[in-house]
Amino acid sequence: MTRKRTPATIYCGVDTHADTHHAAIITDTGILIGSRQFDTTITGYSELIDWVLGHGVLVTVGVEGTASYGAGLTRHLRSRGIAVVEVPRPNRKLRRNVGKSDPIDAEAAARAALARNQLSEPKHGDGPVEAIRALRVARSSAVKAATASMNAVRSMIVTAPESLRTHLRGRTTTALLDACMAFEPDLGAIADPANATMLALRSLATRCRELRREANELKKYLAALVKQTAPRTSEILGLGPDTAAALLVTVGDNPDRLRSESSFAHLCGVAPIPASSGKTTRHRLHRGGDRRANQALHTAVVVRLKYSDEARAYANRRTAEGKSMPEILRCQKRYLAREVFSALRADYAALTA
Repeated sequence: MTRKRTPATIYCGVDTHADTHHAAIITDTGILIGSRQFDTTITGYSELIDWVLGHGVLVTVGVEGTASYGAGLTRHLRSRGIAVVEVPRPNRKLRRNVGKSDPIDAEAAARAALARNQLSEPKHGDGPVEAIRALRVARSSAVKAATASMNAVRSMIVTAPESLRTHLRGRTTTALLDACMAFEPDLGAIADPANATMLALRSLATRCRELRREANELKKYLAALVKQTAPRTSEILGLGPDTAAALLVTVGDNPDRLRSESSFAHLCGVAPIPASSGKTTRHRLHRGGDRRANQALHTAVVVRLKYSDEARAYANRRTAEGKSMPEILRCQKRYLAREVFSALRADYAALTA
């Protein structure tokens, strides 16, 4: 009588890139079964899943870069009901010892999934928060480009012919853009520095004005979507559309992946880190986390100190206790993170009800 072979329990790791993904499979005892490269297309994703499932009973897939190159694969795996975890990059010591290649990185991802060390649930990226992220990326790009154009205008005026400098001196930003856009250079004498400068200033001013209009239009859509997605979070004092959007993007469409407000604080880089040794007991500043979320909380705290009597009273009390303003801001950011997390959880519950 032939004994029926029990399928192996396997783990998969994927090293992601723009055009290809490299996958590796190991057993639950750490034995490498094989590795293979796949295209970053729907067909490639399906081939990857079929190849993995053909080797045994899959427990989970560890993907490196689930919010960047691995976003498409992560969504495809979730649509097939396959458990996905985000794995960190291989540490430098491992890379020094074994080198670096796509098969090596994929195997390291699979072993990280097996060990379940420093793993996190990836963002789903299929809800309104993903839409907010897309709008915020477009608006941030428009704002940066508009600022660069305005800086170029001001820089060019410094070296412009004296007649142009006199004409533009002392104007506000809006009046300066209007004046530059109204220039009518003689295109037949473009070799003249004055005409060339007028043409350049008109081009830069037109570009800046259009980018500002685009940024304002995107801000309206962004504010409306943030208000619709997270009304409780939007009502927190100090949070505007952009700062609330930054926090939403940090958490993602599935805030339940964060098990506590402490994990949210760590994610935002506002949780104090123990730095005690021997008889010394102290904490230090957390330099990790999402810096955009950290900046959003910092901006909100500064706004609170300006407009909230309660925040100013807290700052005065801690100042009397000997705390410095940076320490007070860090404390305020930690308290605000707790408030934001509760509001985000309530918004998510209402959204999925």
